[in-house]
Amino acid sequence: MRGSITRRGKASWRVKFDVAPGPDGKRRSRFVTVRGGKKDAQAKLTELLASVGRGAYVDPNSKLTVADHVRTRVALWHSTGEIGEATRERYGMLLKKQIAPHIGGLVLQRLGTGDIEVWHSKLRTSGLSARTARHAHVLLRKALGDAVRHSVLVRNVAGRDGQRAPKVLVKEMEILKRDQIADVVAKLRGAAVFPKAMLALFGGLRAGEVLALRWSVIDLEGKVLQVRESVEEVAGQPVVIKRPKTEAGTRKVTLPDIVVEALRDHRRQQLERRMALGQGKMPDDALVFPASDGGPARRTGLSIRWRATVKALGLPNIVFHGLRHSHASMLIAEKVDIATISTRLGHANPAITLKIYAHLFEDSDVAAADAINKALGANPVPKTG
Repeated sequence: MRGSITRRGKASWRVKFDVAPGPDGKRRSRFVTVRGGKKDAQAKLTELLASVGRGAYVDPNSKLTVADHVRTRVALWHSTGEIGEATRERYGMLLKKQIAPHIGGLVLQRLGTGDIEVWHSKLRTSGLSARTARHAHVLLRKALGDAVRHSVLVRNVAGRDGQRAPKVLVKEMEILKRDQIADVVAKLRGAAVFPKAMLALFGGLRAGEVLALRWSVIDLEGKVLQVRESVEEVAGQPVVIKRPKTEAGTRKVTLPDIVVEALRDHRRQQLERRMALGQGKMPDDALVFPASDGGPARRTGLSIRWRATVKALGLPNIVFHGLRHSHASMLIAEKVDIATISTRLGHANPAITLKIYAHLFEDSDVAAADAINKALGANPVPKTG
């Protein structure tokens, strides 16, 4: 790195210094005017060269706006596979509706914690839900984090040391109580949604994982299935099947007899329909729960059918995803260790499982402490009394 000092006036100096080469590989120089004596100019040059050397120099002349930066980052995350199409669509809507109208036009380098505070206030008074406001903040924080990492910003004003994300009061999801399960299963028998519900309630599968299941990954004799795919749904676009977002999402799930029986009945009915229609043998990679055209079905369609079934049969008012939470609740009640529960549910680590289901460890403080210790790899808390 090189630098020089040139006198511009009686008490004015021009400091010239090199920064990292641009994308074309060519040398780039920057200039700063310093008022005072030559020692002041020399001190400033030393400071600037040091900041360039440690990758902390930020060009003060950048006119990049907040909206343009976030838009560029979202596009890059999508192109590199960091986020899927559904997430890109959701981020795009957050940028369009919650970020761009309020702070999108601000120059990125001039964005301060005060701007974030005012932004939060505007979102609250607009009637926007706290959860959506938090999602918008998280998107901004992620994009600003990239700006710091690439030396476009010195500090993330929406990060740890800046303005925190809006708090969201977590509403406890409705789940089936233990004394409700047998009655719910009895009422669901014969309903079209029965085998899907059994996979969620007794297998812990997500709706997207249920709809992406293929017969080739189910071993009815061995009473086990492999979760390898999940459906992804973006409004106005065809449903696609993708691998789970995390490696932990790809897993083996052992099946209780009730799920095996439900799947056997469902397969028999599928085969009978194919024979009646003259469609012949079922392909090995056939979907277990296809749409009418044979392709993957939409999660929104499953949610609609589930709500209609709940109403028609007088079932407890829970959403389809509540069946998966009910499954976790059953495992916790049976004192299954947290690592096993986390693996079965496809969570990236036990800490995520604890965060979601901490309220279910309510038998005693010792039970909760034991679960935390197991998640952290520590010894169980000695039981007293």
